[in-house]
Amino acid sequence: MSTTPTGTAVAATQPLKRRIAFASYVDENYLPGFLVLLRSLALSNPRVCEDFVVLYDDLRPASVERIQALHPRIVLRRVRAEHYADFVKGDPHNYLVRKAYFILDVFGIRDYDTIITLDTDMVVPGDISELLTLREGLGAVAQFFQGRDKLNSGLLVIQREYLTDGFCERIDRIGRSGEYELDKHDQGILNALLEGDFVRIDPRYNFVKRRLSGNKPVPEDVAILHFTGRHKPWNGGEVGYEAAEEVWHRYDLSDADFHAEFFALPGEKHPELVAHLGRRALAAGAGHATAQQVAAALVDLGRYRDAIEVLGRIRIPAERARAHALLGQALMADSRHAEAEAHLLLAAASPPVTPKAMGRLAQLRWVLHDDEGARRYALAGLAADPTDRMCGILHRRTAQAPPADTADDAEAGRQLAHVAFYMDQQGNAGDKVLPDAVRRCFGPDIGPAAWHPEHVHRYVDDAALARINRRRGLVIGGGGLFIPDTSPNGHSAWQWNVTDETIRAIEVPLAVFAVGYNAFEGQTYARERFTESLRTLVGRADFFGLRNHGSVERVRALLPAGLREKVVFQPCPTTVARQIVPGWRDPSERADTVMVNCAFDRAGLRFGHDYDHFLAQMARAIRALGEEVEVRYAAHAVTDEKFVLDLRRAHGITLPVDPMYDWDTPRILAEYARTRLVMGMRGHAGMIPFGCGTPIISLISHPKLAYFLKDIDRPEWGVSVHERRLGDLLTERARDLLANQEATVADVHDRQRWLWKVTRDNLGALGRLFDTTPAVEAVIG
Repeated sequence: MSTTPTGTAVAATQPLKRRIAFASYVDENYLPGFLVLLRSLALSNPRVCEDFVVLYDDLRPASVERIQALHPRIVLRRVRAEHYADFVKGDPHNYLVRKAYFILDVFGIRDYDTIITLDTDMVVPGDISELLTLREGLGAVAQFFQGRDKLNSGLLVIQREYLTDGFCERIDRIGRSGEYELDKHDQGILNALLEGDFVRIDPRYNFVKRRLSGNKPVPEDVAILHFTGRHKPWNGGEVGYEAAEEVWHRYDLSDADFHAEFFALPGEKHPELVAHLGRRALAAGAGHATAQQVAAALVDLGRYRDAIEVLGRIRIPAERARAHALLGQALMADSRHAEAEAHLLLAAASPPVTPKAMGRLAQLRWVLHDDEGARRYALAGLAADPTDRMCGILHRRTAQAPPADTADDAEAGRQLAHVAFYMDQQGNAGDKVLPDAVRRCFGPDIGPAAWHPEHVHRYVDDAALARINRRRGLVIGGGGLFIPDTSPNGHSAWQWNVTDETIRAIEVPLAVFAVGYNAFEGQTYARERFTESLRTLVGRADFFGLRNHGSVERVRALLPAGLREKVVFQPCPTTVARQIVPGWRDPSERADTVMVNCAFDRAGLRFGHDYDHFLAQMARAIRALGEEVEVRYAAHAVTDEKFVLDLRRAHGITLPVDPMYDWDTPRILAEYARTRLVMGMRGHAGMIPFGCGTPIISLISHPKLAYFLKDIDRPEWGVSVHERRLGDLLTERARDLLANQEATVADVHDRQRWLWKVTRDNLGALGRLFDTTPAVEAVIG
């Protein structure tokens, strides 16, 4: 437990995603300063794009429009002006005597975990990303003339424990008592309240202009320059501070000049910022280079049709290979295949772009069931770059001609069609295990005599529809298929590449089995297309089971009332592996090991600004546990090994790696069954070991992990990757589970029995649907 500034004990937990915002109080007089502040923030920190809360009382609509034009995530919040009327104040003729208190409204905001306040007479010439990583206390720079006991309130980094009713009451009590430096307004109240108990931040993050008296130059490392005092740069020059004001005027730009500078910046920029500013820049006549940046940002955001529109407005010369590649990618994601192929071929003519363009071309042909064409493109890409990953995958995938559907009607009638993500060699270990696990729920035969596979990412054309309709039923199942970006298509906007018309044309019984709604926090679908596809599928399905109640709730919310009750809970079959693998035997003894897994796909959505914190906290836990057990690393995907490299680079810790992406299903299950504990970030780095009877602690960076733990009523088996005390909490919980191994394993088995009961009940209904009885009674129960 930890203690808040009000003295109240709280659980030491963080939300799934740490929410960060900037905040400023803005009025008409200080609007010129705020506009410069926003421009400087974008130009000096183009990778930063968090909510910006604008506290206001008298802003005109035109002023609000100017503010919103500079930032995509402006949150307007009117201040409680009358709330401060009875605060004891100083000089009534001072302009600030009333409005200086309005920034204190920030402590009444409950929507964020960290809020960074910035005065509107500040400019940001340097990198402030370090401020976004601060996790403790109330941070501020000490006053220039008052020593280190008093803060300057121009910059505050406020953590959630200060954003409470209790802290607000303490502010109000001091304000109404007048027991503070009256001429310091809000700053005086905070200093009286904190009595020096604040986190000291380096002065370069609130570098007051008085440090530059006598026209001293602004030091190069200054990140935030603060124009304290009566004179402001937008009101005219002040003698003795010309060098400082020159920095401010550097960002006092017209829209055209601001856009030109922003899009000329090298390196990475936040896609939301690019898309927002780009819309206005393009409307004002910006050229090809800006259009390409905007389109790339829109693709990153999954807004493929918007990217197509942006690039469609300009004539792309043949030699602009990267623009053609980008347009081809967007067209492919919108299922405009012929147009996509034309642009990708133009891109492939440029040697630097050839491998990537050929990889996309190979993928496009494979999606359309043209394995020969896919192999040809993949070989061309490998000739240009033998190490290209996508070309290598497609070449291996199409190295042999796909087996023809030679089953006669009787044979086909004995098979179930299975739409799933069939993982390639060196692909995600969890996705290797899934198809087999789904099939085992329906009986012991998981081979071609009982099952006909259809890859979820391949377009369901007339021939594929005919293959499905020849079978005795269709199972769509295993994995978080409701996700917009793994293999984007314009037909459904989720992973199954199928049109609504084709779904309606499926004639055989159809079951959606243990699918997950896998969107990250902050990730969006092509909402209209996804919703229509989802409704069509639910309406056509004879059984619709989702793998956690969180997914059930999210999907039901998108459906009309008449379809909602069709969506039911069906646990992921990996969570009941002990029940469905024939001849399963629990290990007689376990290796003295703890296994760790981390994931890096969509790292920005997983970690936000906290990756270095996460890495350091994991190092702390691994060092502590490594004194008692062997800690090993379970790599579900090749990219998972980044954690091991970073851990060694940053903290000098080397972990042995088990490359599960190279293993088959029996070996993966056997290894997870014999270890004592798994601490995993991937969903199936928790669900598979749990299914093998092994205790788990989930490193939560995605809602689905929390959904699963809630379903089994063990939320304490999860810790957010944003948790401040992640290292200590992991160590404590791991030690507790290891010390009580027998009881914990028994608890896992007990939780699993409930999941198995739900599964068996559902399989009874499915047996009637497919006119067969799933062979579930032959395994342990």
